[in-house]
Amino acid sequence: MTKNRTYDCDPTMTDSQVWEFCRDGLLVLEGVVPHNINQRTIEFFDQANSPKANLILAEDWFVDNVILNRQAMGVVRSLLGRDFELPRFMTNHRNPCPGPAQHWHRDGGSIYGPKIDCLQVFYYPQDTPLELGPTEVMPGSHFLFSLANYMDHYQGIADTLHTAAPAGSIFVTIYHLWHRTGASTATGIRNLLKYWYTRTVEPQRDWIVEDDFDIESTYNMRAGHHDCGREMHRTFNDTAEVFFWLSGRHGDYRGRDSSLPVYLR
Repeated sequence: MTKNRTYDCDPTMTDSQVWEFCRDGLLVLEGVVPHNINQRTIEFFDQANSPKANLILAEDWFVDNVILNRQAMGVVRSLLGRDFELPRFMTNHRNPCPGPAQHWHRDGGSIYGPKIDCLQVFYYPQDTPLELGPTEVMPGSHFLFSLANYMDHYQGIADTLHTAAPAGSIFVTIYHLWHRTGASTATGIRNLLKYWYTRTVEPQRDWIVEDDFDIESTYNMRAGHHDCGREMHRTFNDTAEVFFWLSGRHGDYRGRDSSLPVYLR
């Protein structure tokens, strides 16, 4: 893949879907990569003297079906705008199972705030049930600031999500979402490919705009069981600030201390 290569396509997310992503920090696309590509990916990493993960970015069959996966591209385009930069690096968390759970963490370089300039993406080329230790994430945790050395002592946390999924599934996340490798009980190898897309343009609301979308009406749309135990008004206000930033209207956002309603016209 050419270094610093960019890509553009039509956005596929609606206002409501972008709002949900701003709130949860996660979007799941189950089984979107074809079976033969999943098998070929596994074979690539099963070779003797398994190659460095970056080398798979030189394989056209992988780029066309995973990096440029049509369903994933519509999501990335909606959140990062046109001409976003394609991944330049690839890692494979190729974990032997069984094994213990990893410590909770945010990846290096995480910045706390409303900006979404980078998307962290995970791809499972194999069926990954709970027994193989799928990545565990905490939806909504991109709103929680914590230094890495203060996160090490956390063990089980209520309302987390294990990303158990069929082969060919892709998870798009906000970069600074809390996550960790889950505990595994089966015997075998778990492959998990991780890569990043980055923004090259200023944010604007150029995804699919819904004429009847009203931010005020989303106040009662709680993050379900994935609100990190926060008060509803804090989740709402933080979500609204991210949505305003993505819309290119962050200067119009009225914060949680304002008595005025939060809306976008």
